Amino acid sequence: MTEQKIHFDDGAAYERVMGVWSRLAGATFLDWLAPARDLSWVDVGCGNGAFTELIVERCGPVRVHGIDPSEAQLVFARQRNTSGVVDFQTGDALALPFTDSSLDAAIMALVIFFVPEPAKGVAEMVRVVKPGGLVAAYAWDIPGAGLPYELIVTELRALGVTVPMPPSPSASLLPNLRQLWTGAGVDAVELLEITVQRTFADFEDFWDTTQLAFSKTFATMVPHDVDLVKAKARTGLPPDDDGRITYSARANAIKGRVR
Repeated sequence: MTEQKIHFDDGAAYERVMGVWSRLAGATFLDWLAPARDLSWVDVGCGNGAFTELIVERCGPVRVHGIDPSEAQLVFARQRNTSGVVDFQTGDALALPFTDSSLDAAIMALVIFFVPEPAKGVAEMVRVVKPGGLVAAYAWDIPGAGLPYELIVTELRALGVTVPMPPSPSASLLPNLRQLWTGAGVDAVELLEITVQRTFADFEDFWDTTQLAFSKTFATMVPHDVDLVKAKARTGLPPDDDGRITYSARANAIKGRVR
């Protein structure tokens, strides 16, 4: 089977698949950070702007720079963020387009495991943040089965299907996050586990979102096997009295201050 790489270009589809999850976890994350107002931020790997929007809504920033390699995602992000304090540009987490010590806060939201060289990515955040500034991230606990739709991943693997994973999944583990931050010269490091729940109107609502998340994988499978995954998922997700489906995911978070 041809190896599949995870790549996001459809901002609207990403919003339904992951943007909702991003904001659920991001709200808890920002409450924990408790940042001052009037800061200049960079949202590294901002995607379609779901978390960027949270920064604007909850943190009163003076400026937010959204950086992402996908111009298609950024088109969606520009349409949703019209506050006037945000700018979006294509860029690389390993080479941020900012001068040294020029920003107050650097954030990666659900991104660290996509960075092929996580230590270099963290070092770049540290480089562009002023001494005493904030460097933080949260990421799904992939090795600990914390992904949204983990049930689908499990059922696919039971059928022998290779599920695409990001290049650095172990970077999301709490001990590894701590090592990345302290290794980059970050002080006052703190860690947090974040568990969130998302409720779907019914199983078909959940499954429609699942099909968006796993469309490339399902396209490689025979219809019978896709139907089998759906049946297994239905059995594993009993609805409440109103027919709704509630699903949980878990992320690991880290924050610290630049020396």
